[in-house]
Formats: sequence, structure tokens, C-alpha cells
Amino acid sequence: MLYYAIRRILMACLLALFVSFVAYALIFAAGDPAAALAGAASSAADADRLRALYGLDQPIVVQYLHWLSGVLRGDLGTSLYFGQPVATLLLERFATTAKLGFFALILAIVVAVPLGVVAGRWPNSIADRLALLLAVVGQAMPSFWFALLLIILFSVNLAILPASGTASWQGYIMPTIVLGYFAMPAIMRLTRSGMITALEADYTRTARAMGLSETRVLFDYALRNAALPIISLASAQFGFMLAGSVVVENVFAIHGAGALAWESIGRADLPTVQALVLCFSLFYVFLTLLADMLNAMLDPRMRTK
Repeated sequence: MLYYAIRRILMACLLALFVSFVAYALIFAAGDPAAALAGAASSAADADRLRALYGLDQPIVVQYLHWLSGVLRGDLGTSLYFGQPVATLLLERFATTAKLGFFALILAIVVAVPLGVVAGRWPNSIADRLALLLAVVGQAMPSFWFALLLIILFSVNLAILPASGTASWQGYIMPTIVLGYFAMPAIMRLTRSGMITALEADYTRTARAMGLSETRVLFDYALRNAALPIISLASAQFGFMLAGSVVVENVFAIHGAGALAWESIGRADLPTVQALVLCFSLFYVFLTLLADMLNAMLDPRMRTK
């Protein structure tokens, strides 16, 4: 297990290094950063002055190494729009987004896994059809449209939940439902297919032949083996939720990292955009590493891979 963990951690570090370079280089892929900072009404001399001021006239490798050295020291630069250190902005905003994503993931797992177990235990039943219908609707319905429907129902018509902000815990309810419903279909479908495969496996037939109860066969044998890909998918979905919170946070006027990304892109705040892309990507790498560790603990066969 130790060798497996060390190898996975080293791979994650290499991937994080590559991600950091991509996060920095993407800014240049969109065009000349100096021209974007200067604005459409600026002259070439203004762009040249900004290029020299921010070191954009140096080779990209030199710029990247200078930026990376600052990142390793915790210095992500200064926001061009807010005039604050980017690290301070991220600490203020990312906590709200992480909290929202965590609540949404818990909701998705609590709802999707039991539905997947029931659908996998009784395939082609009414419960299975209803679960698949719920998954199809969740995949087809845009998040912003679902969010607007919830606002009209619970905020405008019933007036029981706030339409925006997170001043109280009620403000997290509708955004959590929207983000959670986004992740439910994939988790439910994977649980269903995993349960169907596990219940048809030889070890399940052997467990039934030994006289074990159906409940024990269902949870101790089938669900435990079906849970391995669910853990990997849940970690990926959590990363998608954080990166995909831009739409939800803007609809519900939540001042999180997603809203900060939207504001920074619209205002050409390049240091903040770079830091957000880096943080979202590194968080996804960390979640993938955590899922690999959990799967290795549950299934010793993975430690030999």
C-alpha cells in the first residue's frame, strides 16, 4: 500500500506541475494579454508599456517560472480589478463554493445511490423506470433553467426560500438542489449498472447458496463491489460541481469562486483567472488522488496496478 501511495502521489505532483503550465499558457492562447489589459481603445504604445510593466515581453518559459515561484510561496499576484491579493480573494470566495459543492455532492449520493441500488436489484421494474426517467430529465434539463424554476416556485410563489445570497442556511437549499441534481444521473446510472453486474457474479451466487440473507448479499457483497467506480465518479463530479458552479452562483447571486471567475473573465483580470483555473484544476487532481487511495483501501487488487 505504501509503494502504491507513493507512486500515486508522485504522479499527482507531475500532473499538478503540467496543469500549472497549462493554466498559465491558456491566458496567452486567447490572444495578447497586454492588449486585453490595455483595452480596445488603447494604442500600441499603451500595450507595450503594460507588456514591459508586467514582464509580458519576456519568453513564456521565463514568465511561467517566475509565476510558479510566486505560487509556491503563496503569492498568486494582485487582482487588476479588485486591487487585492488574489490569494485573499480566493480564500474568501472558494470557501463558499466548496461548501456549496460539498452539500450538493452529499445530496446527490444520498438520493442517487439508493435509487441505483433499487433499480439494479429490480431491473425493468416500475422503480427502475422511474429512476431512469429521473436520470434522463436531470441530464436533459439545463441548470440555469432548473434554478429559475425553483426561484419562481419557492421564492416568488411560496415565498419560503431566499432567491439570492447565502446570508442564512436557507440560501444554500436551492443552489444545493440544482448542483446535486446535476450529479445525480451519472451516479445513479453507474450504481445501477454496478449492482446488476455484481448480483449476476459468481461470488453473489455463492453467497446466496451459503444461506446468507438477501440484505447481506445486497449490501455486503454487491454494493461493496459496485462502490469502487462510484467513489471515482463522485470525486470527479465534485470537481465538476466546483468548476460548473459559475452558472448556479450567478443565477442565485452567490459570491463564490464561480462568480469570481465570471467577473474576472469579463474584466480581463488575468492574475485572478490564472489563479482560479489553477485552483480548480489542482483541486480536481487532489480529488482524483483521494479516490484512488480510497479504492485501494477497499480493493487490494488495485495496489498492484
